[in-house]
Amino acid sequence: MVLLKEKKTELIDNFKVHAKDTGSSVVQIALLTERITDLSEHLKVHKKDFHSRRGLLVMIGARRRHLAYLKKKDPLKYEETIKKLKLRK
Repeated sequence: MVLLKEKKTELIDNFKVHAKDTGSSVVQIALLTERITDLSEHLKVHKKDFHSRRGLLVMIGARRRHLAYLKKKDPLKYEETIKKLKLRK
């Protein structure tokens, strides 16, 4: 369930705020979203993998906290990130 280096660098390039950005909230939200998507697909096949399910819940909580922080600090960037990642309907 680890992101491949190419996929990770692609996500960072798409969401970075400045040239050397690898850890801003927007980038972390994008990386967590990709991992959550992959793990969700894994859990559809392996329904009784409760250890991975707990990891998924931890990642969802971390993404939720990053989103709350971003919403508080920069609402415009929050809206842009939500639309880019298609998190809300």
